[in-house]
Amino acid sequence: MTIDVSTSKKPPFRLSGFSIPGLSMMDRYITTELIVPFVFGVVAFTSIGISTGVLLDLLRRVSDSGLPMSIAMQFFVLRLPYFVGLAFPMSMVLACLLVYGRLSSDSELIALRSCGVSIYRLVAPAVVIGLIMSGITFAFNEAVVPAANLKASQLLDQALNKNKPSFKERNILYRESKTIRLPSGEKDELLSRLFYAREFDGQQMKGLTILDFSQKGLNQIVASDSAKWNAEEKTWDFFNGTIYVVAPNGSYRNIVRFDRQQIQLPRTPLDIAKTARDSEEMTISEIRQYIDLIGQTGNQKEIRKMRLRIEQKSSMPFASLSFGLVAATLGIRPQRSGRAAGFGLTLIIVVSYYALMVAGQILYQAGIVNAFVGGWLPTLVALTTGVILVVRLNR
Repeated sequence: MTIDVSTSKKPPFRLSGFSIPGLSMMDRYITTELIVPFVFGVVAFTSIGISTGVLLDLLRRVSDSGLPMSIAMQFFVLRLPYFVGLAFPMSMVLACLLVYGRLSSDSELIALRSCGVSIYRLVAPAVVIGLIMSGITFAFNEAVVPAANLKASQLLDQALNKNKPSFKERNILYRESKTIRLPSGEKDELLSRLFYAREFDGQQMKGLTILDFSQKGLNQIVASDSAKWNAEEKTWDFFNGTIYVVAPNGSYRNIVRFDRQQIQLPRTPLDIAKTARDSEEMTISEIRQYIDLIGQTGNQKEIRKMRLRIEQKSSMPFASLSFGLVAATLGIRPQRSGRAAGFGLTLIIVVSYYALMVAGQILYQAGIVNAFVGGWLPTLVALTTGVILVVRLNR
């Protein structure tokens, strides 16, 4: 007589007084088995990542640059969330490989299959947990990681550059447009001003040039050594510059030198300079706002880069789902392998994923694929591979 474990009556899963109706004993067993290796993987991979990516460089800064130990410890703690977020998908691979591999080697999967449990039903717990971990990873990477990375960057910068400003942004370009109505009744956007600054040191813009097209053609040029936003009067204070008034025929009608001059311009160029930071220090929403801001600069290279980062940040958490499916399927296959083989196969899967991530980035930069395909390529390939493996194994 064949008993289908997947369709038999399922007792509720009770955990500290809380029950989940419909969760079978098999689901509870596999889920419980997955927890310990998953937690172990998070600790192990986080330790490896933080040691190779932060700790060695931090110790060098403490010894060579005189970084205070208290600051080093704060920086170390603030960088932990980033590596924890990276460890979640890798830990999912390791847990599924070890648990399903052990169930296979101990013939427990054979016993379940003999009871009529399908391959799809066996990998279902890994898929569900992978989906849950994808949601947790996404929330963690949005709510915790960017804020911690930004705080860590600011902390280290303040500690190592107390008396010297660090340039936040270079080659700041801002285009201001105005809308006019054509005789036909249609609206058209015309260039009104072109703002360029060579660099921003955190306080002042330096090496500025402004081309004024507010009237017909170029009618004024402003060149200045530096400029600073005056928050009280909501205007720009320009220092040590020259104003060139251009006649309609293109000649200079007047040239005026100034030591300090207030010019009415929008705050946008300063916002662009201050907002510019590493994408790992921004949430997806902040990156979208940044794209809208720099869209006025015409910096298409930066815009394309940030669009790809949005897709990569969106797809990365779902690596837990695709990894869980692939690893569970590989673990179910008849084999006699230990933990060392599980670690080795985990590294192969993870390295392949990141290789596909680089490939997607290269294809996107070459204009062969769009941002969505470039960012989601490794996750989609892993998910497709997992589906193909489980379908073939179920035959």
